[in-house]
Amino acid sequence: MSDASSELFKLAVDLVNIPSVTGSEAACCTFLADHLAAREWRVKRLPVDAGRFNIFAYRAGQPRVVLSTHLDTVPAFIGAREDAEAIYGRGACDAKGIAAAQVIAAQRLVREGLDDVALLFLVGEETISDGARAANLIPPGSTYLINGEPTCNKLIVGTKGVLRVDLHVQGKMAHSAYPQLGESAVEKLLDILSDVRRLPLPVDEELGPCTLNIGTISGGCAANVIPGEAHAQLLFRTVPPQKNTPDFRAGVEKLLAGRCEYEVVRDTSAVRMEKLDGFETGVVAFTTDVPSLSAWGRPFLMGPGSIHVAHTDHEFVRKAELMDATELYARLVRYLRARA
Repeated sequence: MSDASSELFKLAVDLVNIPSVTGSEAACCTFLADHLAAREWRVKRLPVDAGRFNIFAYRAGQPRVVLSTHLDTVPAFIGAREDAEAIYGRGACDAKGIAAAQVIAAQRLVREGLDDVALLFLVGEETISDGARAANLIPPGSTYLINGEPTCNKLIVGTKGVLRVDLHVQGKMAHSAYPQLGESAVEKLLDILSDVRRLPLPVDEELGPCTLNIGTISGGCAANVIPGEAHAQLLFRTVPPQKNTPDFRAGVEKLLAGRCEYEVVRDTSAVRMEKLDGFETGVVAFTTDVPSLSAWGRPFLMGPGSIHVAHTDHEFVRKAELMDATELYARLVRYLRARA
């Protein structure tokens, strides 16, 4: 095993072993900031909110290409373990292994004399991309952004968007023996959700269909009480607007209007990105920080690992993919610099 691969695997394991569920990323960010500063990177901690910050690391002057991913994870924390083939644990592929690969790739580029590459590590991607939105207010003037997500090392040419809507339905509590004295919030919610499920969902030729997930439902307090309130969280994976079709979000809001209180928690657009010669391409159904980093340059998306094991209790990334990713990130940076 080479020194570079040993450093890569150790950094990935170290990052996985630091809990960083969204909202509690400070320890992981501090570790990586110190790691980069010890290797002569100029490190800025960019505040997001109380106790939370992004990391921006650069070498000299204005960066031309920025490598970026997120350090927060979904619950629950799963510590790292490894064998000859893979690294396991929460964040192994989404996205701490990616962060490690980007650090090693950037260090390699610096040794080649390319001082205009920078690193951006973000908090909050797994919920509302608040880290990315905060970073977008202070761009460094970079030309290109290479975002990292688990794409099996394919260069992604399209991602779906997200429309999340939280519903709150009011009813009137009463004894269940006398339902005529109450108004069931649960039944009202079920009627609304039935109509939501019948909404026509647009289909994009490249990205496929818009999809719906009714993520949570709650309401009522006991079986013998007419429920006075009920709640649901909806998440649509959206596609770009289709020709000669009505605005999708407007259609959702029209269906809900007057029937319940609702909040659009997140509305992130689908993104199309360009193909490059010499890189295998693909599309993904998930959403990334890319739409929230529009001021950081023309976006590209690529990273080791599979989204199919992200967010699971058996999350992992293959070591061979991590090593390939360091090569691909370095090659992509060189490619973009050559045409900038």
